[in-house]
Amino acid sequence: MEKNIDLKYKVYRWLTVVIKWVLFALVAFFILFPVYWIFISSITPPGELFKKPIDYLPDHPTLDSYTFLIQNVGLLAKIGSTVIIIGVTLVVGTIICVMGAYAFARFRSKAISLAFGFIVATMLIPEVVTARPLYEFMQKVKLFDTYPGLIILYISSVIPFTVLILRNFVSEIPVSLEEAASIDGANFVQRLFLVVLPLMKPAIATVCIINFINCLNNFFTPLYYSNGIQVLSVAIVQLPLRDNMYGVPWDLVSAMGWIILLPIIIFVAVFEKQIMDGIMAGGVKA
Repeated sequence: MEKNIDLKYKVYRWLTVVIKWVLFALVAFFILFPVYWIFISSITPPGELFKKPIDYLPDHPTLDSYTFLIQNVGLLAKIGSTVIIIGVTLVVGTIICVMGAYAFARFRSKAISLAFGFIVATMLIPEVVTARPLYEFMQKVKLFDTYPGLIILYISSVIPFTVLILRNFVSEIPVSLEEAASIDGANFVQRLFLVVLPLMKPAIATVCIINFINCLNNFFTPLYYSNGIQVLSVAIVQLPLRDNMYGVPWDLVSAMGWIILLPIIIFVAVFEKQIMDGIMAGGVKA
């Protein structure tokens, strides 16, 4: 009798493991296959993209699409603009958000709580709602189609989420650590940089990674608030049509899409644990 129960339990555990792995494989397939197909399409000659039967491995792989993007679309210049805007956004935005998060976590008053609630509530406002008045404002202050203007808009888009995560993370740091440092003679700046910031490194790394991904995928801001400055997310819809003026250059679209996806895939694969740990640590206490 006991042997039968033990056998049934082992069979149940085995079936559970198998079902979990089957579900995992299905989910991974549906997520990864489009990414694989984008890469394959980017290295497939245009004349072989739609041939039948479908080749899941190209017969004549080529990098002509990437060469065309560099020589005729100004890919390197677009990568440079993207790096400048996102790089400055991450550095300046993180500094501002760290100071704001510390203030919201350590100083308590109705005005501060109201300001924090107002900042977080801005995440609920769609970009299209403020697009028209903000567009006119950017033109009046001469920031339309400029690097400073785009950087300001990018920073404003990452502040609510970043402040929310970092503020909740700082709230979990015991105030007694700062009090002990104060007793030892540390001033406010020393307590902030020598006590609090080292403990905030996991959360700061997490928000920087997430903000990098969000900024790289930001399509509306550079499309609506600039003409001459082009970033990768916008360039994918402004590709030349090559020989057939009515056909979409899917090889170029795939190549540009892969260039945008590749850094995101690398960041998520390398820093997946830090992303999840940071979100969990910063999202427990509101």
